[in-house]
Amino acid sequence: MFWFRQARQTVTAGITRSIAVASAVAVVLTVQTVQTPTHAADLIVKYDQSQLVRLPRKVSEVIIGNPSIADVTVKSGDLLVVTGKSFGITNIIALDAQRNVIQDQRVLVQRDEVTTVNLVRGTERRSFNCSPQCNPTVTVGDEQKFLDTVAATSLTKQRLSESGQSGGTTAGR
Repeated sequence: MFWFRQARQTVTAGITRSIAVASAVAVVLTVQTVQTPTHAADLIVKYDQSQLVRLPRKVSEVIIGNPSIADVTVKSGDLLVVTGKSFGITNIIALDAQRNVIQDQRVLVQRDEVTTVNLVRGTERRSFNCSPQCNPTVTVGDEQKFLDTVAATSLTKQRLSESGQSGGTTAGR
């Protein structure tokens, strides 16, 4: 009977310890998954996509807080094209000819969760754009070998497109 009581105490202590560890892990995971709150004025741009921003008057200069996250092109005097280059938060400041601030806006570059599928094997991730077929896509954080292969294939396709060459058959032949 003594061994039974001792075994029960050991099991109870183990369960209590497991619950404490699980609670600590849950707290850590909760802290790690807290996202940056968005504000009504934030411009949300999807990774590798663009958004148009119309300004109230002509812009003379555009300053980008972190050019590795977003890029801005002035299309006409009052129209900006903001392109998401990498995940993160930055800001854009548009100035007029007198260097007055026209607009100072936070930009959040996020993943397009609707069409993106990630394949995770252990610690390696591969990203695919599924719209509707799944094709590999270059995404920051993917496995390096996969990323290099997809990037090289994309560059080859881009070069073929720019040179006017066709990889397939031509209609009418």
